[in-house]
Amino acid sequence: MSIESPPDGLPRCPWPGDDPLYRHYHDREWGRPVTSDTRLFEKICLEGFQSGLSWITILRKRERFRTVFHGFDIAKVAAMTDADVEVLLQDAGIIRHRGKILATINNAARALELQAEFGSLAAYFWSFETRPEHRPNDLSWASLRQLAQTEASVRLSKDLRKRGFKFVGPTTCYAFMQAMGLVNDHMDGCFCRDEVEAERAALVRPK
Repeated sequence: MSIESPPDGLPRCPWPGDDPLYRHYHDREWGRPVTSDTRLFEKICLEGFQSGLSWITILRKRERFRTVFHGFDIAKVAAMTDADVEVLLQDAGIIRHRGKILATINNAARALELQAEFGSLAAYFWSFETRPEHRPNDLSWASLRQLAQTEASVRLSKDLRKRGFKFVGPTTCYAFMQAMGLVNDHMDGCFCRDEVEAERAALVRPK
């Protein structure tokens, strides 16, 4: 599959298709480096909800997820109760999966522990950033489609699970890393690729 050039003339990765919401997500969010603990926590949770589904399904429900999970305020999510879980299971605006809802609340408690240990979620997650020499030289669509997981995402998944996180397999972790800018997987030729590279170059890595 080749670069898409829709009516606005901007060459893009093909995966957003012609869906305006998906295209905006590709252009303005995906791959751009994130150091906000709230956004990192939101994304790792929503990637867990995506398991077995498509990201566009989650993206269309993201605002409702934000509402019911208190804007993904980590402390507030960690304090949610069994009664809250039962309410969420009746909410058609989200993915009504008990295991994933419980995992989100559990993961909030584990995220608080990471903040206490590392100072921030950002410092923890960015410590798993893929080294440049471990990135492929070929950033074509065919090459990138082979990257369902990487050595770095396997290490991140293993460490998160050791710390008690749920729904954080290596494929989920790699999708998280792609979205949050820990790697730049915009295709060669996509107009976002150079923009993302510039943002990554200017980023002060959290420590």
